[in-house]
Amino acid sequence: MNAPAQTLTTETAFAKINLALHVRARREDGYHLIESLFAFIDDGDRLEVAPAPDLRLRLTGPFAAELEGGGGKSEDNLVLRAARAMQGHFGVNAGASILLDKRLPVAAGLGGGSADAAAVARALNRLWNLGADEAALIRAIGPLGADVPVCLAARTAIGRGIGDELLPSADAAGLTGRPVLLVNPRIACPTGPVYRLWDGVDRGPLGEEATGWRNDLEPGALALVPQVAAVLETLRGMAGAEIVRMSGSGATCFALFGDAAARDEAERAVARARPGWWTMPGALR
Repeated sequence: MNAPAQTLTTETAFAKINLALHVRARREDGYHLIESLFAFIDDGDRLEVAPAPDLRLRLTGPFAAELEGGGGKSEDNLVLRAARAMQGHFGVNAGASILLDKRLPVAAGLGGGSADAAAVARALNRLWNLGADEAALIRAIGPLGADVPVCLAARTAIGRGIGDELLPSADAAGLTGRPVLLVNPRIACPTGPVYRLWDGVDRGPLGEEATGWRNDLEPGALALVPQVAAVLETLRGMAGAEIVRMSGSGATCFALFGDAAARDEAERAVARARPGWWTMPGALR
């Protein structure tokens, strides 16, 4: 299939957070069974795709160097793997020039790589005039990672299994539009080692009430990156912060606020107290 290419197409790789992450069991193959409430911020990495004879990737942004140092331009880059998977699944012979503006920190508990893969799939779907629905995109690139399906939808959802069994989540808690502040101490926190430090205790299922939400990976992340404790303490001390938690396997933490003014004042306070930390204000999608 030679897809007729369109003009420049842009897409946002929305940052994912885990409002709750309950680890229920460790499988014999090393994977963990979880229950998580996924949510997405209305900001993240930015992608541009344009017609080209082959697939090519260029990186910009404050965290581009971290990707390049870790093989960002290699055959293992998740954006290029997603683009090749799209070509193969839909029989596309066209290429694309892909620009990834890497604005989210790497190994940060924000689903950055999966979000980037999902965003490039959405963008290529338009660029190549594929007309694929969400289910078709999941079939094309879902095998690239457990977080990829939820990042394709980029909507609040409950994840079970290894995170790939998704159920829509009713907005009973009034989450949509809630102001949120992300904070990261600029220290990578790799997912695998954090999961391996889980103590194996099942502390119960994901409930509907926010008071029972938790992140069972927090102790392991604190052991590897003690600075996470300082981030959590700082956010809990901010006026108007209502829910404060670490996201995913860390090291990014977040605070939900009742209004944008309180969130913005908290960001300014963090910048004054900890100028080396990364912050991103936004709202839940």
